[in-house]
Amino acid sequence: MFEYKSYDVAVIGAGHAGIEAALAAARLGCRTAVFTLTLDAIGNMPCNPSIGGTGKGHLVMELDALGGEMGKAADATMLQSRMLNLAKGPAVHSLRVQSDRRAYHRYMKSALEAEPNLDIFQDEVIGIDVENGAVTAVRTSLGGVFPCRTAVICTGTYLGGKIFVGDAVRRSGPDGVVPADRLTQCLVDLGLPIRRFKTGTPARVHSRSIDYSVLERQDGDSEIVPFCFDNDKPLENTRCCWIAYTNEETHEVIRRNLGRSPLYGGAIVGIGPRYCPSIEDKVVRFPDKKRHQLFIEPCGANTEEMYLQGMSSSLPLDVQYEMYRTIKGLEHVEIMRPAYAIEYDCCDPTELYATLQSKRIKGLFGAGQFNGTSGYEEAAVQGFVAGVNAAHLVLGREPFVLTRKEAYIGTLIDDLVTKGVNDPYRMMTSRCEYRLILRQDNADERMCPKGHELGLLSDSKYELFLKNHEELEKELELIKHTTLHATDEVNSMLESRGETPLSGGVSAESVLKRPNIRYTDILPFLHADGNYPSAKVQQKAEIEIKYEGYLKRQAALADKLSREDQLALDEDIDYKQITGLRLEAADKLNRIKPSSFGQAARISGVNPADLQVLSVWLAKRRRESAKEKTDDQ
Repeated sequence: MFEYKSYDVAVIGAGHAGIEAALAAARLGCRTAVFTLTLDAIGNMPCNPSIGGTGKGHLVMELDALGGEMGKAADATMLQSRMLNLAKGPAVHSLRVQSDRRAYHRYMKSALEAEPNLDIFQDEVIGIDVENGAVTAVRTSLGGVFPCRTAVICTGTYLGGKIFVGDAVRRSGPDGVVPADRLTQCLVDLGLPIRRFKTGTPARVHSRSIDYSVLERQDGDSEIVPFCFDNDKPLENTRCCWIAYTNEETHEVIRRNLGRSPLYGGAIVGIGPRYCPSIEDKVVRFPDKKRHQLFIEPCGANTEEMYLQGMSSSLPLDVQYEMYRTIKGLEHVEIMRPAYAIEYDCCDPTELYATLQSKRIKGLFGAGQFNGTSGYEEAAVQGFVAGVNAAHLVLGREPFVLTRKEAYIGTLIDDLVTKGVNDPYRMMTSRCEYRLILRQDNADERMCPKGHELGLLSDSKYELFLKNHEELEKELELIKHTTLHATDEVNSMLESRGETPLSGGVSAESVLKRPNIRYTDILPFLHADGNYPSAKVQQKAEIEIKYEGYLKRQAALADKLSREDQLALDEDIDYKQITGLRLEAADKLNRIKPSSFGQAARISGVNPADLQVLSVWLAKRRRESAKEKTDDQ
């Protein structure tokens, strides 16, 4: 063993969580080291090379407004961009881009290399040293000891990784990279509850073997919205995606070979994702469904590899060929990388605070799939929060915590540390009870002030946000104080939209609230000089006006949650000593140690009757405390 120079923050892993953790800590002025099994896996996309999607696009835009890197990389490496759910309300509009996998890796590797406070090491971390309940160093397989004050575990699916393709099983991380096999025992010895999860990926196939003429073409948006609100560079769709479908023959091949599936044969013991199941799971769980959709998507601009999204599998290679070739357009498909399942070790996230620091070990943080989540975006935002809080612990600053009413990031982390996970967690808009006020389009409004206060959002980007914010406020004032009269032009516009014409003067605000009226319809009457605000300001203003009543109601509910979250609970409370609390509730409360009454209310297994008992007990405790203070005086 040899001792290298000391660091404030050691980040274990350089995937999407590790990148954001390392950059955040280093940019906050901490001496930071990031360890990766191979430099070639920095920012790797072992599954679909895409960023964003339903609920996930919200995370990326919030991260960008806080000063993170993922949105920049996604914009820079985009092959195709689509805004999902446009047929639905603005709360669920979600941006998704198909990225160039290798270009994304190169972008992120360069970002790490360019950071002056950051050192990068290709080495496996095999141990974390702890003294007096706090992190003191990390140890590597090459004999290095790196003293550090904090450590962030971002091991992805490499920790104890095991690959399954039929009965072919090998110890491995994604893409044939060696797994991290020795750190798990250290974590178990430190008292962390380790569990086994599973995920999977479909085959990558050669483009020349696909008959695109019989597939549904899926083009990108004509008007591209970037992830970065300050991105003024023109973005262009350069590749298209395609849609295909399984059929009864596909399903029969799968059913006939279920006995050869390690998932159904018992070889896989890890728990798989509920919302992104393998094709075997889909066929078994939905036997009446005649077909399942799959998306055929490019892996890069300079490769012929195509990704079969929706067809992940752990079936043997010969069965994969038979299965895929039953699909129209894939009759002669050539597999370049077989589909596989991967098991890996991860932690129970209820063992973490909302800062993502361990409750057992000071200075030890977890992020990404190590915390039981699934997805690049979920990993990235956790890495950012963990990296910021590791740096803040070193620098003596206040913890950085986002609440459910502030951000999708807050919802994600609160779900993890309060409710825990039984399978790999995936962010969805349905998980967020305040999704109308936590939209993609206002992520900059919500997060930019916080990012600038942290010191991670640049002055230039913050100034642009302030300029955009001022423009929005002026536009909202204009529409609220402008009267539209019953002119031929106004009434002609209304009648063309199927709306009743005016008989007198009406505020532009009330006209916009009509169901069939869009902001672009009234722009000529608001800006007679033709000097229109930006498209983004128009979109925000329209949503703020049209959904004003709903926004106010949701804000009131969010304020109620905030009041409950402000009612602090001491960490040293022994809930088993509270008379009237059910044993299950007391056990859950003692294990999770909620920081507030609001968090206690969100713990699975704590019911309204338990909360009433806790509320009465807290009130009694406050009265006794107040009486003691009076007696002392």
